[in-house]
Amino acid sequence: MIAGVVVSESLLTSHGAYVVYALLVGIGLLVLVDDDNLVRKVLGLNLFQTGVFLFLVTSAFRAGGRAPLVSADGPFVNPLPHVLVLTAIVVGVSVTAVALALVARIHDEYDTYSEAEIREVRRS
Repeated sequence: MIAGVVVSESLLTSHGAYVVYALLVGIGLLVLVDDDNLVRKVLGLNLFQTGVFLFLVTSAFRAGGRAPLVSADGPFVNPLPHVLVLTAIVVGVSVTAVALALVARIHDEYDTYSEAEIREVRRS
C-alpha cells in the first residue's frame, strides 16, 4: 500500500510502467526545449522530474522486500534510492517555487510570458 493505494507488484514491474516514465521524461524535455511560454517550461521541468522520480522508485522495488531493520531474514529493500528521491522531491518543489517567482517577476517587467517577445524587447 502506497499513500493509501494498493499497488500490485505487476504494476511496478511491468514494461508498461517504464514506457509511461519514458513518456513523462520525453514530454517534459520536449516542453522545456520547444515551448515558448515560461510557465509551461516550468511545468515541463516538473513532468521531467516526475518521470525520473517514478523510475528511480520503481527500479528500487523488490518483490517481497522489507525494511532492513524489521528482521534478519529475507530480501531487503535498499532505502537509499527512496531517500534520494524524497530529497530530490523537496529540491524540485523549491526549484519550482523559485522558477515561478522568477517568471512572475519577468512578467511584471516585460508584461509577457513569451520567451521570444522578451528576447525581442531586450534586443531593442
